[in-house]
Amino acid sequence: MPRDIPVGNGNLLVTFDRLYRVRDIYFPHVGRFNHTEGSVQRFGVWADGRLVWIEHPSWKRTLKYKPDTLVTDVRLRNDDLQLEIDCEDAVDFHEMVFFRRLVVRDLANKPRDVRIFYHFDFSIRGTPVGDTANYDPATSSIVIYKDDIYFLFNACDENKCGIDSWAIGTKRVGGAEGTWRDAEDGVLGRNAISQGSVDATIGFNLEIQPGGQSYVSSWLACGHSYDEVKALNKRVLLKSPERMLVRTEAYWRLWARKEPIDVSALPASVRDLFYRSQLVLRTQVDNGGAIIAANDSDITQFGGDHYSYCWMRDGAMVAYALVLAGQSELSRNFFRFAAESIDEDGYFLHKYTPEGKLASSWHPWMLEGQRILPIQQDETSLVVWALRKHFSVFRDVEFVKPLYNPLVVHPAQWILKYRDRNGLPLPSWDLWEERRGIHTYTVSATIGALYAAAAFAQDFGESDRAAQFREGAETMKAALKRYLWNPDQQRFARMATPTADGRYRLDMTPDSANYGLFAFGALPASDPRVQAEMKALREKLWIKTEIGGCARYYRDYYHQVERERIDEVPGNPWIICTLWQAEYIIASAHSFEQLAQALPLLEWTVAKANESGVLAEQFNPHTGEALSVSPLTWSHATFVIVVLKFLQKHELLRTEFGESAVIDAG
Repeated sequence: MPRDIPVGNGNLLVTFDRLYRVRDIYFPHVGRFNHTEGSVQRFGVWADGRLVWIEHPSWKRTLKYKPDTLVTDVRLRNDDLQLEIDCEDAVDFHEMVFFRRLVVRDLANKPRDVRIFYHFDFSIRGTPVGDTANYDPATSSIVIYKDDIYFLFNACDENKCGIDSWAIGTKRVGGAEGTWRDAEDGVLGRNAISQGSVDATIGFNLEIQPGGQSYVSSWLACGHSYDEVKALNKRVLLKSPERMLVRTEAYWRLWARKEPIDVSALPASVRDLFYRSQLVLRTQVDNGGAIIAANDSDITQFGGDHYSYCWMRDGAMVAYALVLAGQSELSRNFFRFAAESIDEDGYFLHKYTPEGKLASSWHPWMLEGQRILPIQQDETSLVVWALRKHFSVFRDVEFVKPLYNPLVVHPAQWILKYRDRNGLPLPSWDLWEERRGIHTYTVSATIGALYAAAAFAQDFGESDRAAQFREGAETMKAALKRYLWNPDQQRFARMATPTADGRYRLDMTPDSANYGLFAFGALPASDPRVQAEMKALREKLWIKTEIGGCARYYRDYYHQVERERIDEVPGNPWIICTLWQAEYIIASAHSFEQLAQALPLLEWTVAKANESGVLAEQFNPHTGEALSVSPLTWSHATFVIVVLKFLQKHELLRTEFGESAVIDAG
């Protein structure tokens, strides 16, 4: 089930599903470890002798955020129980604490005995072996721990602090379902401790007057020792959870609006998603610099692995979005992380853990008896390209100085070595991680990287290196136009495969990734070949159903829904691929009228977002249902990039023509 309303602070990340159930708790890194393994953390309400868990269809849910914050604004209503609950969830912007505040209102106009139950099904460090849960009478809290990971659960209501009741026991051992079953009669057993595969349920009792309301504020404190979480619990009690929620709300409003960006040329819905996308991006960025692709653990059921890794391609594009948005500290952290992770020979491997270690991979080191590099070359190239974009905006010389060799010189020198006799990159895996060859997207990104390296070398007074890198880019550009352009079809190939006779076999499958031709500066958007390519991609890959949007490539098999009407539905619509068409429209626009043609694609994206503003990777082409992971960091980054490029072009046209905005912003 796709994730919704994630909240975090760069070290602690909590995700919910669409039923408002906590599913993932990552600490101390975004993406590592997931201490729930994606298991449902139950939430139930007992009243009038019955308990109703939040997934029950009698609940009506509205899952949103407070504007421009990472504090949730959730409304729950149950007409059977005659209760309404307003919920706020947030991870403190500074402390390692997850807060949840509930305000429960009576709709029956009678005195109410209402009991709130939270169930915690933890598997600390990804395994339930060796966990311990115990009730701590000194703090009136539940503590669950293993090794150097500790969690403390506590709460306050209008009258007191400390949890009212608890149950501690075992789960999935000897037929035990878990302590959540103990809550269904409204009374918990108060067992004091359990070890092994354990879980815990905690309860809060609220007395509500007729037509009145009551509240409970709970928190989960995270740390590396018993003393640390107890000290953190004490700070929460001293400051009060309500004040900490207020300060966190204020912090995120400041963060989201710190740059004076004029968004008046955009429809209101696009403006809202622009700011929401930046905040969602922040939840997926680890404070150590890793930018995580997605933290929706349900994808594990599909392929036996997850997206909680840093792909340097995704990271580079997210860093570029952050650069354009003025979030320089986050982009700096990513480039520092990249410099620590890169191979000494100057290239990146497949993907990395949030701690910068080599992650799981399906790229082989040997193919057909020959040793090969298990790489996607565009990942290396895009980091160089993105670093130049960062420097062009911020001109932070002291920051770039220690990165110049590991992230500019060494990668550019490796790129020049890793070429065939025609100046094209040697084969590597494509950005979709599915096929090995010489890809138009990779070639385009690598040309952009060499130009970026040349500019850096010139800045650092190394004119001979600058000339070498620039010559490499020009040679590669000529080879791109000569060998990957198919004059008969008037399109670029998506991939060229070297043949035994020294030629190339072209794969002419339409692929949205060929937008890279103009995106990284390999060719201008005005080049007739680029124009022909982008026109063909729009025609071949547009989803011809009510859902619309662009597929990745023709006959895309990943989560494939439609297998018969391929000409109408060449694949599932992807956010990034649809927005790449908008990016091309913006790059090509020479008038306000032309620029306005990008707005329907931005509004299409808004329409695909969850009510909260979260964007998935792709969608069912017939129903519009989100497929694969959600939120996908790259989806939000691409929306931010395209919106900011739209605004840049709008300002350029306004300056050029001396006109005020003439685009209808709705």
